[in-house]
Amino acid sequence: MKAEINPNKIVVLSGAGISAESGLSTFRASDGVWQSHAWQELASPEGWRKNPQAVLAFYNERRRQAWEAQPNPAHLALAALQDAYEVVIITQNVDNLHERAGSKQVLHVHGELAYARGQSAQAKRYLIGGAPISLGQLCEDGTQLRPDIVWFGEEVQYYAEAQAHIASAAKVLVVGTSLAVFPIAGLVKHARYHAQKILVALDEMEKPWGYTFMRGKAGEIVPALAQTWLAQAGA
Repeated sequence: MKAEINPNKIVVLSGAGISAESGLSTFRASDGVWQSHAWQELASPEGWRKNPQAVLAFYNERRRQAWEAQPNPAHLALAALQDAYEVVIITQNVDNLHERAGSKQVLHVHGELAYARGQSAQAKRYLIGGAPISLGQLCEDGTQLRPDIVWFGEEVQYYAEAQAHIASAAKVLVVGTSLAVFPIAGLVKHARYHAQKILVALDEMEKPWGYTFMRGKAGEIVPALAQTWLAQAGA
């Protein structure tokens, strides 16, 4: 049985495009990260086993860049919606710009740069913020610390929880994602028929059934949309 729709609930599915407006590189664009780096070497368990030093260096640099970046108007507008709505953000991004903007409920389905973890079944997770991870830096279980990132071939996090959130939302906003990475892209199909469903992207793309497409920058469209929704709520 599907969960009932919460008329006061907004669920946001965000991708690299929203962070790009804060100066962080996307992955799949023509100038994205995977155009100049091989994901097999830097974002897979096999690459980690082959050359952990290279993987750590790659993610240490990405962590540094993410820590220097600042939330943009889209991040801030989503946080402001919490004044009138229950807002859940499901993000494919590994930066913490949503949290730094003030969002309280954020599910990082692909992990977080701000954390490190060990590699055993009992591995602990450590908040490291913007600090680098060094080769030889160990978890309490004695294993090498690695970025708390979901690599290619690893299982995404919080999928069932994310699915349940979308299925109970009165409004679903998809922003900054090409919907090319599965299984997370499949989450959009779980939005309810009567939910308001909006897709925001820079470029034309095939939109999921039932979604309204709004073309433009997240930093321009999302604040305007948030203001409309806040006005509807009387906030």
